[in-house]
Amino acid sequence: MAGERKKLLLIISVFLIAYFIPVDSPRVQGAIIEAVYMVNDYAREHVLLCLIPAFFIAGGLSIFISQGAVLKYFGAKANKILSYTVASLSGTILAVCSCTILPLFAGIYKRGAGIGPATAFLYSGPAINVMAIIVTARVLGVEMGIARAISAVFFSIIIGLIMHFIYRNEQKEEGDLFIPEDEETRPLWKNALYFGTMVGILVFANWGRPIDDNGIWASIFNYKWILTGFLSLLLAYILINWFDKGELKAWTESTWDFAKQILPLLFGGVIIAGLLLGRPGYEGLIPSHWVETLVGGNSLGANFFTSLAGAFMYFATLTEVPILEGLIGAGMGKGPALALLLAGPALSLPNMLVIRSVMGTKKTIVFVSLVIIMATIAGLIFGTFFNI
Repeated sequence: MAGERKKLLLIISVFLIAYFIPVDSPRVQGAIIEAVYMVNDYAREHVLLCLIPAFFIAGGLSIFISQGAVLKYFGAKANKILSYTVASLSGTILAVCSCTILPLFAGIYKRGAGIGPATAFLYSGPAINVMAIIVTARVLGVEMGIARAISAVFFSIIIGLIMHFIYRNEQKEEGDLFIPEDEETRPLWKNALYFGTMVGILVFANWGRPIDDNGIWASIFNYKWILTGFLSLLLAYILINWFDKGELKAWTESTWDFAKQILPLLFGGVIIAGLLLGRPGYEGLIPSHWVETLVGGNSLGANFFTSLAGAFMYFATLTEVPILEGLIGAGMGKGPALALLLAGPALSLPNMLVIRSVMGTKKTIVFVSLVIIMATIAGLIFGTFFNI
């Protein structure tokens, strides 16, 4: 009965919005166009090269990594130093956005990873990667790049530990469960090469053009498709020679399960984010000058507002840097700029919707609140010393 009541309220809400929306308003028309543009950009730039490889990695994690192995390194009884170190440094390898990290997070969480290491990984993945730190330092200053790197790693550990502490009773119950070790069907090095190849495809296929055309980063960019092609051929060899048909079928079915759970929420969230906030440089329903007038200086309010607004906006990997460059030029303080760097890439409205479907409403609210609060504090401290 409650389910039918929710459906009725949803139908009524959609009807009222459709009936009363002022479609003749230029701002509303512009916001609708922005929503279409944003979902179009997302589909073109992120689905084929980012999300699909991530779905296949997540499907592999859920099928070929035993629950016992996940619990050994990320479970309630795992070595805390090892698990949090691995989780917090994962972002230096995975140059992914707040949406691409979701299948990977769902994969390890559903296999039994503790809430602490899992959320540390969830934050670290999109919050920090080597290219992002280098670009931040080059464009926004060395002190901003260093502050971003240190804060992101530190935050991931602190957020994970707080989540573990808050839900320690649940973790204790899970840790008391006896889970037998699964028998390995192939040597560890083969599984490692299988996953490493897929991660390599994800990383190199999405390698962005560096600012400087010289150096190792530029060389990798110039040869990214050769590297991606080589790894794709290696993956094909691995799948043909090391996996049987039953394993491949289970892998594709698991990948499809993640895709059909996550993709509808992602696209719905992207549409809403585009409708409300628009793309960088374009207007949504919320005027951009409202944002710009609220993030000057280094007040508590400016840092909090920036963290909150950034948490709901969507940033593709590395796009936060040029956006911030423009905002700083328009008068944004350095404290709020760092707050946006720490909250924006790690969260987004689509990201939150999917996290809620994986670990529930309460845990999602706690996680999002921790990110916003800690980004606010970091911005306030940084701005006190560097807001010149």
